[in-house]
Amino acid sequence: MKSYLGIEFGSTRIKAVAIGEDFSPLSSGDHVWKSEYKDNVWTYSLDEVWKGLKEALSGVKDRDSVVSMGISAMMHGYLAFDADWNLLVPFRTWQNTITAEASEKLTEEFGFNVPQRWSISHLYQAVLNKEAHIGKIAHITTLAGYVHYMLTGVNALGIGDASGVFPIDSETLDYDANMIKKFDELIAGCGLPWKVSDVLPAVLPAGAEAGSLTEKGAALLDNMLSAGIAFAPCEGDAGTGMTATNAVSAGTGNVSAGTSIFSMVVLDKPLSKVYPEIDMVTTPTGKPVAMVHCNNCTNDSNAWFGILRETVELFGGNVDTGELYTKIYRKSLEGDKDCGGVVSINYMAGEGVTHLDAGRPMVVRKPDSAFTLANFLRANLYSSMATLKIGMDILAAENVKIDSLTGHGGLFKTPEVGQSYMAAACKAPVTVMETAGEGGPYGMALLAAYRSEEGSDTLEAFLRNKVFASVKSTTMQPDSADAEGFAKYLENFKAVLTAEKAAVENF
Repeated sequence: MKSYLGIEFGSTRIKAVAIGEDFSPLSSGDHVWKSEYKDNVWTYSLDEVWKGLKEALSGVKDRDSVVSMGISAMMHGYLAFDADWNLLVPFRTWQNTITAEASEKLTEEFGFNVPQRWSISHLYQAVLNKEAHIGKIAHITTLAGYVHYMLTGVNALGIGDASGVFPIDSETLDYDANMIKKFDELIAGCGLPWKVSDVLPAVLPAGAEAGSLTEKGAALLDNMLSAGIAFAPCEGDAGTGMTATNAVSAGTGNVSAGTSIFSMVVLDKPLSKVYPEIDMVTTPTGKPVAMVHCNNCTNDSNAWFGILRETVELFGGNVDTGELYTKIYRKSLEGDKDCGGVVSINYMAGEGVTHLDAGRPMVVRKPDSAFTLANFLRANLYSSMATLKIGMDILAAENVKIDSLTGHGGLFKTPEVGQSYMAAACKAPVTVMETAGEGGPYGMALLAAYRSEEGSDTLEAFLRNKVFASVKSTTMQPDSADAEGFAKYLENFKAVLTAEKAAVENF
């Protein structure tokens, strides 16, 4: 028997998923972690990267049969190393909104939206800040790229992950040469011993050879995996989300909803202009993708649900986590379509789509709002997708074609609830597959399987004909009353953003 292993470093979990030759999940393991806010920077410890990876691997029962594998992780952020791969500053994650000056200058210079969380924004901001480490930089990479290098010795990124580091040319399938030149001109007078092309990882498309597990890499994993296992190009969570939902062809789209939420729509034509709210990234094979990325999704609702758990425990009760979430999600269905006037702003961090550099979670209601448990819960779940909807409305105005929208991630684990709300929000049918809960690590396992496949199938054909041809799925059409209710909620949400901005400035 052969198996394929996908590992993903998500925002709240490190997860490993093994799939079989029929591409269905065999076993999995995970490790719970969270970012830390230290010295005004959101970060994760690299020591916990390895501790968590080994714990996740310990839950995989099929390690001896793995023939190919791959690493995925939350995209963007900043990992800077010297020539000997010593970390120069703590890992700066995608959650940080500390690169506004660099983001604005690069967007203007490139004529291309370069968001704050992109690696090149972090690098340029460090240059603008004249930080002490910039003269020592030999490599910058993503979290997936770092783990991939440590395990294989190959300093390269899958093209989807690379597209969140520096803009990609969809024809050459490499970093945009004209923008590389412009960046080097921007830093020419800074006295740096490197040019940007010197410090960026190489770019690889899906299916390319990306090294194999070395003896040194296996030792980092306490030899839980054997040296010699082939590696697929590492990817970001955007690329694995597209793969996990069979959304890599033009006209397809998907929504990944967990700690953060983002939608990706594969384009058949360019957008008419640059939008600061829309990222342009790529599929794992380099096709252009319009991405609406929101930093906040379920973190705030998870905190509220934790309060509800404490309340149960206060009265001597005990509740399983799965049951807690299922009952809470289903209770929300009893709420008014517009949440009875209750509004939740779920901003734990800043949001680029609504132009906020920090977040202050809040619940707002009028004296005559129907403040019931069901309305409160529904408002929490609506808030998790409200900012995404604001960005999706830009694509709608551009007449971007979306033939299908597939959901995956924790928001869709409870059948029908998140799916029906998303359909109402986007006014489009939303499909959820039986593998939706596996999300990114499942997508990475599929890319590992594609890496080891013989033949010349494209990734699109491989997924369509071999992987998803018989996968069970459910599709929900938007309910008109739900859509009308969500629209009213969104109107209230936008109005309350004025208070959110005031809270950020004053609290």
